[in-house]
Amino acid sequence: MADDGLYAALMRRGMSRRSFLRFTTAMAAALALPASYAPRIAKAVEGAQRLPVIWLRGQDCAGETEAFLRAPDPSAASLLLDVLSMEYHESLMAPAGAAAELSLTTALERYPGGYVVVVEGAIPTGAGGAYCLVGGRPFVDIVREVADGALATIAVGACAFDGGAPGAGGGVTNAASLREVVGGHTIALPGCPVNVENLVATIVHYLTFAEWPARDMMGRPLFAYGPLIHNECERRPHFEFGEFVQAWGDEGAQKGWCLYKLGCKGPESFGNCASVRFGEGTSWPVRAGHGCIGCTMPDFWDAMSPFYLRLPSPVPPFPNLTADMVGAGLVAGVGGLAVVHGTGMY
Repeated sequence: MADDGLYAALMRRGMSRRSFLRFTTAMAAALALPASYAPRIAKAVEGAQRLPVIWLRGQDCAGETEAFLRAPDPSAASLLLDVLSMEYHESLMAPAGAAAELSLTTALERYPGGYVVVVEGAIPTGAGGAYCLVGGRPFVDIVREVADGALATIAVGACAFDGGAPGAGGGVTNAASLREVVGGHTIALPGCPVNVENLVATIVHYLTFAEWPARDMMGRPLFAYGPLIHNECERRPHFEFGEFVQAWGDEGAQKGWCLYKLGCKGPESFGNCASVRFGEGTSWPVRAGHGCIGCTMPDFWDAMSPFYLRLPSPVPPFPNLTADMVGAGLVAGVGGLAVVHGTGMY
């Protein structure tokens, strides 16, 4: 680990004090904390030491790695060199082959009980784990060994969360989630891909409060996966007024109407996608014109398919409300009901 704090390291990388404070304010917002917490976060991050991270990749498309590399401020370069001590990541590290394996072994010996394991991708358990071998060893065995001595294990992305696409119906590799393989109190950051803001905020929470954020029964941090997406969607008023896109490219689509009838799964999905957004807070799928596919929810590849068919009536989570009734003056109290529905459901 570095001898000085993260703040000094970030300053050497050219981050201004203004940018640093903007980052801590953004982290407070991502953690659903009042802005008054920003100074506390800043103080904690200033004096913190780099956190050793071992990033393992299984059955994946590199979506989570790509998301990480697009971290806005601090950038991926600053995160890698100053905030995190990335001890092992097959896609980002310089060593290869036996030298890469030595890096992993060295990290396990150097930071016993003090490193964080990030797992990207599903973990195939079929055929004795032979569907995914790293250095000639089954990936499932590597995950178990590395997770055994970790400070925390974090599943990033849908595949590590619940098996994702490899674990969907028709799969032959018996792809499993991180929790299924190692059990215990894993932290889950689902999404396809994960929002890098949530990953960074999770780590910042630990650096600030010396504990990991509160989580639901599936291990998802409540600050990121507590809100009902439907409640925070900018198209929500159109839902209540019965203004729906009926076909791609129609007048409703051009006016930004609700995408519920084209399969949007926002009414039964939880996440902070609409508030935190992606691409430095620029946009998110629904704002860009595509319905939510529920990728933060368990088994979404099967449970949410077909993606472009509307949810069944009645509209979850409102047992007496159908889409055809919306906009007919029968939606009083819907917002409050949704809040109740989203509290402690998972």
